[in-house]
Amino acid sequence: MIQNFAGRTFMVTGAVRGIGQALTKRLLDEGARVHACDIDEMDPADIQPGLTFHRIDICDETAVADLFNNLKSAGETISGLVNNAAILDATPFDELSSERFRQVLDVNLEGTLRFIRHAVPLLQEAERPVIVNVASIMGLFGSRASIPYSSAKGAIANMTRCLAADLSPRGILVNAVAPGFIETRMSKLPDGSSEYATEDFQDVYFKHGRLPIGRVGQPEEIAGPVCFLLSSDAAYITGQVLLVDGGVSAVF
Repeated sequence: MIQNFAGRTFMVTGAVRGIGQALTKRLLDEGARVHACDIDEMDPADIQPGLTFHRIDICDETAVADLFNNLKSAGETISGLVNNAAILDATPFDELSSERFRQVLDVNLEGTLRFIRHAVPLLQEAERPVIVNVASIMGLFGSRASIPYSSAKGAIANMTRCLAADLSPRGILVNAVAPGFIETRMSKLPDGSSEYATEDFQDVYFKHGRLPIGRVGQPEEIAGPVCFLLSSDAAYITGQVLLVDGGVSAVF
């Protein structure tokens, strides 16, 4: 594999499973060093040369500050930050509490901004620094029982545009990807089956053609577009939200 990221160091949140895991592997394969962050423990079998794992709660301001202060003290620079960590929520309107709404936004929205605020001093010292946020098509369209999650992801899309304007004088590019239906832990139902295998999903999105590409995506298919936005090929792109959704938004 071509070593597109040799000599560069990236940080990925939510790196233990799903999109974050696939992205971490892709970056390592392409020669990067990776600081992988997650609240869950990483399987020791996944730790390999070039990877440093940090078990961290992105809602813990002190822990996040300590992480970046320690990296700065060690003389580290970060070429890019990928904010992927998130929790899913499917609370119906009548059951939604203010506490749950704040909890989801604290992880999915403020957690992203928290990492960015602390990462900027390191990023601005790097060559071609870049931030990629993981939004969602659920942040661009309405759906039932998704107020906290979709509100946070919609805010990430517009926050990406604002950050691009605010951080461009420091040479930092800021973009986002908005995945569609991707086979990850978030797509699992309580019984362990995939929501994409349900009759309703199959009928709406496959039988009636609402998902033009005809299948759900895999985490590796989000890692590729993220790597593009991290690469020098995207050096004139900032403030953009790239939909990676198999065409579902084209026929929404």
